[in-house]
Amino acid sequence: MPHHDLVIIGSGSGNSLLVPELEGLDIAIVEKGVFGGTCLNVGCIPTKMFVLPADRVVEADDARRLGVTFAPPTVDWPAIRDRIFGRIDPISAGGEQYRAGQEHVTLHRTRARFTGQRRLALDTGEELTADRVVVAAGSRAVGLAIDGLTGADPERGVHTSDTVMRMDALPARMAVVGGGFVACEMAHVFAGLGVQVTQVQRSGRLLMAEEYEVSERYTELARRRYDLRLSTHVTGAARTDGVWRLEVEGPDGAGHVEAEAVLLAVGRRPNSDLVDAAAGGLTTHPDGRIAVDDQQRTSVDRVWALGDVSSEHQLKHVANHEARIVAHNLAVDLGRTDALPRRNDLSPVPHAVFGHPQVASFGPTAAALDEAGTAYVTYTQRVGDVAYGWALEDTSGLLTVHATPDGHLLAAHCLGPQASSIIQPLIQAAALGQTAHEVARGQYWIHPALAELVENALLGLPVTR
Repeated sequence: MPHHDLVIIGSGSGNSLLVPELEGLDIAIVEKGVFGGTCLNVGCIPTKMFVLPADRVVEADDARRLGVTFAPPTVDWPAIRDRIFGRIDPISAGGEQYRAGQEHVTLHRTRARFTGQRRLALDTGEELTADRVVVAAGSRAVGLAIDGLTGADPERGVHTSDTVMRMDALPARMAVVGGGFVACEMAHVFAGLGVQVTQVQRSGRLLMAEEYEVSERYTELARRRYDLRLSTHVTGAARTDGVWRLEVEGPDGAGHVEAEAVLLAVGRRPNSDLVDAAAGGLTTHPDGRIAVDDQQRTSVDRVWALGDVSSEHQLKHVANHEARIVAHNLAVDLGRTDALPRRNDLSPVPHAVFGHPQVASFGPTAAALDEAGTAYVTYTQRVGDVAYGWALEDTSGLLTVHATPDGHLLAAHCLGPQASSIIQPLIQAAALGQTAHEVARGQYWIHPALAELVENALLGLPVTR
């Protein structure tokens, strides 16, 4: 039975654990899926590469109000798809080849499951033991409890985010089931590329976790682009002659949606069950996440977990930060540094949705602050009311900032052009404890850049100084 100094389950952010401080260890990496994990292969990176051409189509259509018109776009789906995966697949293959070629690393291309504390069984029949284990096994897309829609079935036109980007051809119609990050980004992509999209959302708005006005406004903008069925759920499904008929129940009673392709974007679940965390003695939360402390330690000594398998934030930048913590703490555990263990105390946690327009946010919504009884002040700056936004003739973008009465930032919620970048100065201010006045008046703001949106939002806050 092979024994290793360290076994890492997962090759996404887990792959970045092999830092110089751990050089010389006998390490095993176990990965059943595509090397490199979700973000590289089926998540953040390819999805944003698909967003880019969709953005270009929408922007070209919008340009007519500026006095510029283009011929209707010709969408070459195979060219778009192959450009993207022609760049991504070699990265995955190269990363795998590099790790497999390292003398001190053993790469197992199979699944691992716990059979005891720091004891693993592989699907190949082999068993491993280790002094230390890091679980970075990620999460997976889930389906509906409806026959035909329980998971991806690409040959029959049913997809999750794992499969939809590699379709052979664009369908004429697509039903997108869900109203979160993935659903909204993919609805934007396929609508932009000419597919007739119908989005089915159980709740009354898209992006329900966002600030109310952001969610409400994004919902209205989406409704202008494609068929949006709100407060509607799927009750049944059948496929005839290559067309899916989804039975739905909504505010107006029973109805149906017909489409050649169905995208299930109804959530993800941590892969703790696939690694049989319970058999390894690992405590889990009710939603299946492996429980960790602020050093990313699990309930079992010398077993750590990071990323989607343990984090409530299914975000690559969070997983990468946690990997840095675990790498350092492994070095501490091995006695290779005199430094103290690091703790996961970095806040706030931001996120972005790359739909059209973009959405970006960190911190609680006004509703959450009200429910918690938190004293706060707030201000909303419209994109169209700053110079560059006025030049854009923007009528929908906004930035809402919440702060303590003395001006320390609690949250920011943005909808509009490049929201994912515009919000970063506010993330920095909140993380470093800077006040609204310090940020707004302690530096020059380029005029007439869109970043003046941040400056004006901060100056609008009715704070005490």
